[in-house]
Amino acid sequence: MIPRSLTWRSTLAALVSVVVALVIVSVGIDVLVGRHLRGSLDRSLRERAVAVAQLSATAPALLVSPGALDAPAGGTQVLTQVLDRRGRIVARSLALGGRILPVEGVARAVIESGRGRYLDTSVGSEQLRVYVAPLAESGGVASGGAVAVAASTHDLAETLGRVRLVVVLGALAAAAGAALTVVLLMRAALAPLRRLTRAAAEIEHTGDARLRLPQPESDDEVGRLAATLNGMLGALERARDAERRFLADASHELRTPLTALTGNIDYLARHGASAELVAELQQDARRLARLAGDLLALSREEAATTPNEIVRLDELARAAQATDIDLDVRPASVRGDRGALERVLTNLLENARRHGRGRITVETRAKDGLARLTVSDEGPGLRPEEAGLAFGRFWRAHSGAGSGLGLAIVKATAERHGGRAYAEAARFTLELPAVRDLSDSGATTRDEALEKGLP
Repeated sequence: MIPRSLTWRSTLAALVSVVVALVIVSVGIDVLVGRHLRGSLDRSLRERAVAVAQLSATAPALLVSPGALDAPAGGTQVLTQVLDRRGRIVARSLALGGRILPVEGVARAVIESGRGRYLDTSVGSEQLRVYVAPLAESGGVASGGAVAVAASTHDLAETLGRVRLVVVLGALAAAAGAALTVVLLMRAALAPLRRLTRAAAEIEHTGDARLRLPQPESDDEVGRLAATLNGMLGALERARDAERRFLADASHELRTPLTALTGNIDYLARHGASAELVAELQQDARRLARLAGDLLALSREEAATTPNEIVRLDELARAAQATDIDLDVRPASVRGDRGALERVLTNLLENARRHGRGRITVETRAKDGLARLTVSDEGPGLRPEEAGLAFGRFWRAHSGAGSGLGLAIVKATAERHGGRAYAEAARFTLELPAVRDLSDSGATTRDEALEKGLP
């Protein structure tokens, strides 16, 4: 089973990588060293064969004298065997003793071709490397024959074995060292993560979003992760606080009409109905229905998805025209939810009628990639410090009328559409990303039509 710990997985990966790399290096070393040693041995055999060939050419009588062929080549004892042109042995080194080099077939091929050849063979249990070279026609018993020079490969194999042993031991030591280094480094690197895990588990256990994760001192990936998670916890804390405030405000807002409604019903039960009492009951019911509707609309706006319908803000403004409204509209298209945008305009008009003065003006514009819907009146409007509070939940102007959710719904709709809502004195504006509509090019506003004398 593969270990699940990141430390052990990293250690295993590092160990496998080091072992694979060392195996490749070991194979390369073995090939290179083996090639070098075999090349050196082959050169020694060739040099010895050349010396025997020179001896056969210059002193053929000395060639067959005892001990003449017993000379080491490159520090290695060589075995020499001289054959005549018919493949018969005419001279041998004393080191051969009673043994014979099995090179008859190769010797005939060398004599016929005139080119030397290497081969690997064995005499008894001893492995030999043999070089067979032709002899020149220079007189003597070996004239036109061949010479076979052989040396044992035992020292070569022993040397290669030692090299392999050293490489394997070095590879194991390197792999162990690499694994230990990775373990130590990973433990040090993951120590902040372990602290973050323990802190996160405590937050999960307590459910307290006010707690924070320990911030590592290093400004690395772990430090940035901790900062990001702490920012997320801060956002969750603010959202929870906002939810609590919302529930508290909603409970407070619902308590007043419910208390009044309950009192009127009690009075009705004791004293009977009157016109004034029925009117108050109807007013309380309408207030409750309006507050419930606003709460539902706000909840839907915050949970709704991004809209994808093309909506003309100027058409919405024309559809809402009334006797107390002046229009100053130019084509402005957005990608949005028509019903939600109609509710935004209704809320802005109701806000202007309830808190403003004089005539109301509705404007639509599209400029610099932004579409704006503005509702303004002739009153003084909000003070600068109030403009930032006006779109909060349950915030009311000095008159105290309304549910305090109308502008909050406008803000939620604007944010869902990727825009914003803001106030400047008596001007309340919805600003959204504009969508270019080809039909806009032929559209004219009411004022432009009047200036051109059109009906």
